[in-house]
Amino acid sequence: MRKLTYFIACSIDGFIGDPGGDASAMVRFVDEEFFEYLRTEYPETLPTHGRRALGLDDLPNKRFDTVIQGRASYDLALKEGITSPYAHLREFVASRTLTESPDPNVEIVSDDLVGRVRELKAEDSPYDIYLCGGSRVAGELAGEIDEMVIKTYPIVLGTGMPMFSAAFPVVEFTLESTRTFRNGAVVRTYSRRR
Repeated sequence: MRKLTYFIACSIDGFIGDPGGDASAMVRFVDEEFFEYLRTEYPETLPTHGRRALGLDDLPNKRFDTVIQGRASYDLALKEGITSPYAHLREFVASRTLTESPDPNVEIVSDDLVGRVRELKAEDSPYDIYLCGGSRVAGELAGEIDEMVIKTYPIVLGTGMPMFSAAFPVVEFTLESTRTFRNGAVVRTYSRRR
């Protein structure tokens, strides 16, 4: 069974962006050390257009072959004219309002997101599934999340978009590892306690 991993950046106070979802205040913490960590440990989480610009288009996938994101997260790419932000992965966008995909590599999931994720998890693959965001999709899929990799940047936003924005029962996780960086960023990996 494949794992669904919520790989997410957040502030110290648990926000993944401002109230509109803008996370640009956190970008400055992706310095050379942190970028090297992403490049070597989670290369597939770097968007395709960014990989190309940095000459890293040939990086092989290490952990994931599939990405799931919400409409608001996907809209950030669409505003830049990018219809397939993770072209190196199978892409799924959860949306009840986007009726037609603007790209053949992107499948729109308009209903039964949990059922579709369960189908993806049951596939035979050595790779897991990357849950990119946002908070509503993470809330809807809280019961399916097997692992969380939380990149916490040393910034307090005070208000904004939480990691989860849906009601669900308490879910317990076990801390598997912690890595700290010179710039104050911390990456914590948790596995779901079943």
